[in-house]
Amino acid sequence: MVPSMKIIVAVKRVVDFNVKVRVKADQSGIELANVKMSMNPFCEIAVEEAVRLKEKGLAKEIIVVSIGPQQAQETLRTALAMGADRAILVQTDVAAEPLAVAKALKALVQKETPDLVILGKQSIDGDNNQTGQMLSALLGWGQATFASKIEKDGGKLNVTREIDGGLETLSLRLPCIVTTDLRLNEPRYASLPNIMKAKQKPLATMTPADLGVDVTPRITTLKVTEPASRKSGIKVKDVAELVAKLKTEAKVIS
Repeated sequence: MVPSMKIIVAVKRVVDFNVKVRVKADQSGIELANVKMSMNPFCEIAVEEAVRLKEKGLAKEIIVVSIGPQQAQETLRTALAMGADRAILVQTDVAAEPLAVAKALKALVQKETPDLVILGKQSIDGDNNQTGQMLSALLGWGQATFASKIEKDGGKLNVTREIDGGLETLSLRLPCIVTTDLRLNEPRYASLPNIMKAKQKPLATMTPADLGVDVTPRITTLKVTEPASRKSGIKVKDVAELVAKLKTEAKVIS
C-alpha cells in the first residue's frame, strides 16, 4: 500500500493538567509564571492518532503546528519526539482566540495542502471547543468532531464519534477535519532516543503577519475569580436522617 495522506496536527501549550491553577492577584487572568506547561491532553491524542495512521502505512507526512509564544517550541519538539516529521510555530505573544487560530490554520492548510487536519476537541484552558468547527467552515471541508475511532476507507474516512445518545459513525470525503475525544487512543511516551532525534527535525517559525492573519483579541477578560469553596460534607447514621436533612436543610425534596 502506498502511503497517501499528508496530515496537519494542531497542538497547544497549556498549563499542565496536574498543576493546580492559581488566579493572579489582580484577577486579570491565570498565573503562568514559574508554572509547568505541557501539551494539551486532547492535542496529544491527535498527535498519537496521526502517528498511528502513519505506522499503518496510511500517511506519508505529519506536520505539527502551534500558534503561541516562543516557548511553544518545546511542545512542538514533544510532538516531533512522538513521531511527527516536521513542525511549524506561528509565533505570537498574544493569546490567540479560536477564530484567530482557525484563520492561521486555514492559511497553513492552503500552503501545505494536507489531506487531513486533526485537532483536539478542545483545550483544557479555554474549553472553547470551537477551533476545529471554525476551520471546517473557513475551508468548506467536512468535519467529524469528538472522534473515538478513525478508519480509512479508500478516499474516505469513517469516523465514529461520541454523542449524547451513544455513538455515531460518519463517512467523510478527504480532505476533512477531525477533532479527537478521550477514548480515541492512549498517547505514547516519547522515548529518549526519539527525544534526541526530535532535536534534529525541522522546526520553522513564522508570524501571523506572514500568513496575513490578525490575531488581535476580540474578547476582553473583565475578571477571573476562584470558584466558590464547597462546604465540607457530613455523615448521617441512617436513611431516615438523610431524608430529614434533605427536607429541612437542603430543601431539595418535599
